[in-house]
Amino acid sequence: MDKFVVEQLLIREGDRRLVDIAFEIDRSTALVGQSGSGKSLTLKALLGMLPTNLDLSLKVKAPFELERGKSVAMVVQNPFSALSPLTTIQKQFFVSPDEAKRYFDMVELDHRLLGRYPSELSGGQLQRVILAFALALKPKLLLLDEPTTALDGRSRDLVMALIARLQKELGFKTLFVTHDIFLSRWFCDTMVVLKEGRVVEWGETETILMNPQEAYTKLLIGSNFKHRGKRA
Repeated sequence: MDKFVVEQLLIREGDRRLVDIAFEIDRSTALVGQSGSGKSLTLKALLGMLPTNLDLSLKVKAPFELERGKSVAMVVQNPFSALSPLTTIQKQFFVSPDEAKRYFDMVELDHRLLGRYPSELSGGQLQRVILAFALALKPKLLLLDEPTTALDGRSRDLVMALIARLQKELGFKTLFVTHDIFLSRWFCDTMVVLKEGRVVEWGETETILMNPQEAYTKLLIGSNFKHRGKRA
């Protein structure tokens, strides 16, 4: 599989550099860092949705053109915010009823849910609806913005296993923004660690988790381990 290489991603606000990074995705890459490190800005830049007050310089080497709604799609953190509460799922799915059923089969959802309103579905079901919407765009790059944050453990594992299976079957690449570093251990080949809009560590996920080189990375891993312990 050809790599997706971001040779430069520079985001400015006036003279201030908010993000200045380079990285590559072979199959799946985790993007981790504390709040404000530039993770969300990176996703918005790749999706072409940066606020108009920010300046972007983006140089990409990839086997496809970056085009929102075609080659690039995103699964958002909060599926409730991405759907209209007053409209059925089917009416928000801009494909034919037969196609909608096919994509629901892909994400293992009952066809009857197409006729329901978002409030009638669980968080895990809604996140799979958003995934079905994204897959309908036939993306080459799928951006995952903390897709399991609002889910319980069982739903989290189901959604991530589903994405992993679909990625293998369909061949799209993923950039996975997450606070759950250990979740990326079995899902992502590589990891990019961001601090204040800069890359401080980048390499194979397992190598970074087992032998982090930077104090900042060690802090992230330690904090994540304590957070998981409290949740358990």
